[in-house]
Amino acid sequence: MAEPAGATPLLPGLPDEISVWEILLRLPPKCILRCRAVCPAWRRVTSARGFLLAHHARQPVLPLLYGYNFVGDDIESLSIVPFDHRAGVATADQLHAIARLAHDSSRLDACFILVACCDGLLVLSAHHPLKFFICNPATRQFAPLPQLDGFILLGMYPHPPTGEYRLLLYLLPTDLAPEAQDGSYVFTLGSGQPPRHIACPEAKELRHSPESILFRGCLHWCIGNLMMAFDTIAESFRQVRSPVGPGYSHLIEMGNMLGISSLSDTATSVDIWVMPDYEGEVWTFKYRVELPVAEIKEQFGKSVDYWYVVAMPWDDDVLLLVKFDDCLLQVDIHGKLFASFHRRGLGPTNLRIKQTLVQHAFFPTLEGYVVNSSRFV
Repeated sequence: MAEPAGATPLLPGLPDEISVWEILLRLPPKCILRCRAVCPAWRRVTSARGFLLAHHARQPVLPLLYGYNFVGDDIESLSIVPFDHRAGVATADQLHAIARLAHDSSRLDACFILVACCDGLLVLSAHHPLKFFICNPATRQFAPLPQLDGFILLGMYPHPPTGEYRLLLYLLPTDLAPEAQDGSYVFTLGSGQPPRHIACPEAKELRHSPESILFRGCLHWCIGNLMMAFDTIAESFRQVRSPVGPGYSHLIEMGNMLGISSLSDTATSVDIWVMPDYEGEVWTFKYRVELPVAEIKEQFGKSVDYWYVVAMPWDDDVLLLVKFDDCLLQVDIHGKLFASFHRRGLGPTNLRIKQTLVQHAFFPTLEGYVVNSSRFV
């Protein structure tokens, strides 16, 4: 985008096509925020909506880690940590939190949990009782979502026809609200309206599902051998053929294909399947990763009674993140343990984030909305 004739370029001697659209556009969000402090011209350029949309489009989609920070034995805050593995083996020094959210010190049992992510927006929950919150860690915007009290969150998605962001929910009648209609609901952020009932009682099976994945305009879930999809435009569910049996499995996006990882009953191997024919629901077995159980026991001197395994996309293949005790291990598709972190409270999620500095209009409409509040530490 050329600057108007006679306009002063942002950097003397360098046209804005280069300084703005080839240099600034490539910087991470935190660097863009620092650039705004240089002068009014830099602030104006880096705050323009066109620039922010183009900047967001260039951001990588990175797996998310959570990191609980402790004071003694009490959880003090939650760190939101993108796992940037693009340069090769990630090290502990590369694990930089993009935000830290303080917990309510008056409710030590109400720590934040990451439950959904979409276009740089995060939905968090806190229990006892269950509450939901939304935030943008890049812009440090935060708001509670009291309209969701009593609901179960199934997923979050953009709605292209309206430009809205919506949450898919499920509600079961309780003793406090016996007249409530059970089934699925859709809540539109910033609409000022309560969640809208869309029936779909079949979603009841998803109440205890892991995080959903958005693929080709549909939310997908996998619970053992049950796989379901929700069309975000038609607002309807359908069952999808699954290649795996009962057990622990979760969905991943591998290039332009939907994939699924399945942990064996003995928790010693992970099977990876891909769906090259999405419309025909045709699955192909890709490979089996044998976890280096003996090596882990020998290297860390611990018995492995329980671990949590997450497969994440890595150059059209997968990288396994294995959490046990206070260790987070990286295992490649050949079953080779090639890196490890030792940090209390650090663990993987099934979520991925694409950071954004775009200002969403719905935030100021939410009751309790704050920016740069004491929630961020």
